[in-house]
Amino acid sequence: MMHKPCLPLALAAALLGLGACAADSAAPRPAVLAGDPDSATFVPPEIEGYLKAGDLDAVALLGPPPAPDSPRGLADAQRFEETRSLEGSDRWAKAAADADLWGGKALKGYACAAGLDISPQTTPVTAHILERAEQDVRTVSTPAKDHYGRLRPLIGNDKPICVPRAPWMEINASYPSGHSMTGWAWALILVELAPEKAGALLDAGKEMGESRVVCGMHYPSDVEAGRDLAAAMVARMRANPAFRADMEKARREVARLKAPPSDCGA
Repeated sequence: MMHKPCLPLALAAALLGLGACAADSAAPRPAVLAGDPDSATFVPPEIEGYLKAGDLDAVALLGPPPAPDSPRGLADAQRFEETRSLEGSDRWAKAAADADLWGGKALKGYACAAGLDISPQTTPVTAHILERAEQDVRTVSTPAKDHYGRLRPLIGNDKPICVPRAPWMEINASYPSGHSMTGWAWALILVELAPEKAGALLDAGKEMGESRVVCGMHYPSDVEAGRDLAAAMVARMRANPAFRADMEKARREVARLKAPPSDCGA
């Protein structure tokens, strides 16, 4: 069964209040970020990832998800049931915020955790890297999603999830978790830029993955697969000259940051 993704909006556009579509797609998108501290005329090109199809074989790297009647499959299903009781809690609200990749809330979580004011306005090169990495998540993960075709835990029931239900959830597969993959890739990339903040950044990446379970969008094994694939993806990205060049600029950008966003905790 093929899973047709919906198309997202650009990171910068979303942060200007246009919203975003939470799904997986390899389609490029435009960006309007500007203000590179190394060049006053920095305007990123049309957004595409650093990797191309075939650079990683996600199907072979991951293998299949747990069978529904296996011990792991049963534990996955039980965890979905258990986390429905979190509806209305602070953790439920955090899961909803972590789902918002392109409205700014998810990235703000990393910035606040690390005490670094990372945003398209303050660190445009870094934000550009993260958006390109999210495109790589789509390129790398989609073949595995389409191949294994695992249904999300919310399908076939009307139990609460932390975001509004939408038709794309029925056709976009659960394994691996794209949000979890993006969250862990962002954490690994940001740790390279601010190694002294490694603990807080990795915690933020792990929390984003766990939020997908709390939200009811994914099973725990989907999240773990997303993290595993993200680690392989970022390792592969390091061989890309464009990624390495962007990271050098981003290091200088992040090194100048002095304070977290002013609205952390708001």
